[in-house]
Amino acid sequence: MAENSQLCPRYHQAVELLGRRWAGAIIRLLLGGPMRYNELRASIPDISDRMLAERLKELEAEDIVIRTVIPEAPIGVEYGLTDKGRALEAPVNAIGKWAEKWIPGPGGGRKSIVKSKKSKVAQA
Repeated sequence: MAENSQLCPRYHQAVELLGRRWAGAIIRLLLGGPMRYNELRASIPDISDRMLAERLKELEAEDIVIRTVIPEAPIGVEYGLTDKGRALEAPVNAIGKWAEKWIPGPGGGRKSIVKSKKSKVAQA
């Protein structure tokens, strides 16, 4: 990238889309198979109904998620990934591996990152 300082517009658009809050979590869950709205809501801590609905509509508009109405009583709606969405499996898994290596686990939190940086500065 040093040779070309221009950011690829496609790359930028992809990162902006997938980097939106909750989008990655929704895609990660749907990689396991189709889910109903309430299943998604229960699986993503702290997401509001409004935000989940908004992200699902955005991902559907980008042809990453497909919404299927299930004609049973009561009528249900299921969300799944399109071929385009399933093509994100390798990048999502790569981010997961990166996170396991570099992001502190529960209880580690941001303070441990700040503390370790301060101790490195003190050692220098």
